Amino acid sequence: MIILPAVDLKEGKVVRLKQGDFNQKTVYSSNPLEIAKQFEKAGAKWLHIVDLDGASQNTNRNLDVIKNIRENTSLSIQCGGGIRTQDDVKRLIDLNIDRVIIGTLAVKNPELLEKIIENFGSEKILISIDARNDKVATSGWRKESELEVIDFAKRLEEMGIKYILYTDIKRDGMLSGPDIKGLEELKDNTSLKIIASGGISSLQDIEKLNELNFYGVITGQALYTNQFDLKEAIKKVGG
Repeated sequence: MIILPAVDLKEGKVVRLKQGDFNQKTVYSSNPLEIAKQFEKAGAKWLHIVDLDGASQNTNRNLDVIKNIRENTSLSIQCGGGIRTQDDVKRLIDLNIDRVIIGTLAVKNPELLEKIIENFGSEKILISIDARNDKVATSGWRKESELEVIDFAKRLEEMGIKYILYTDIKRDGMLSGPDIKGLEELKDNTSLKIIASGGISSLQDIEKLNELNFYGVITGQALYTNQFDLKEAIKKVGG
C-alpha cells in the first residue's frame, strides 16, 4: 500500500481544513517545497496536492507552487482542485503531474470525463469521491448531490476509471479514524484501486487499511500534528 502525505495549498501556503470548512483553517507552513522535501526524506514516493483556491474559486492560483515541487523533488504527484475542463487537465499533465484528481466534473459532466479519459488515458486520472451521508458531495465539498456513492463508483468503473480517492468529509481533519465500513463497501462492489482519505489518526489506522489490501492512503492532519512518524509508517506497509 502506498502512503500519500497531503499538501493542501491556499494562497501559496500549506493549510489543513476541518471537514472541508474553509472557515476552520490552520496554516502549517509558508514553504510547501520544504514540506514536500521533508516527506520525500522520510521515504514517501507519492505526494497528494490539492489546490484549495481552485476547489473553491475555480481558479488555479497555486500552479507555480506545484511546478516548484514537481521540479525540485523526485516524488510522484497526484494533484487536483478546480479541475473543470480538459485544459485544466492538460495544464497539470504538462507540468508532469502523474495523476490529475477530478471531482465535481465527474459528477456534473460525465460526457466530458469520457473525453478526458479518451484523450489522456485512465492511468493519468484519479476520481475523487467525497462522501457525506453516503451521498457524493461536489464544489469543494459545499454541495451534496443525489448520487449514491456505490452507484457512482460503479458508473465510473464502467467508464474505464481505474483509480478513485474516497473521503468521508465528516472525518476529514478530525483524526477520528477512517470510514472502514464505507471503504469496504466500495471494495466489495467494485474492482477499483481505492485510496482512503479522511480521519487517518494513527499508525494503527494505516496498518488496518494495509491489512484490508487497499491501494493507498492519504494522511495530512495526523502528520502535521505528529500523531505518528511517516518514516516508520512507510517501513511498516512498504509504500
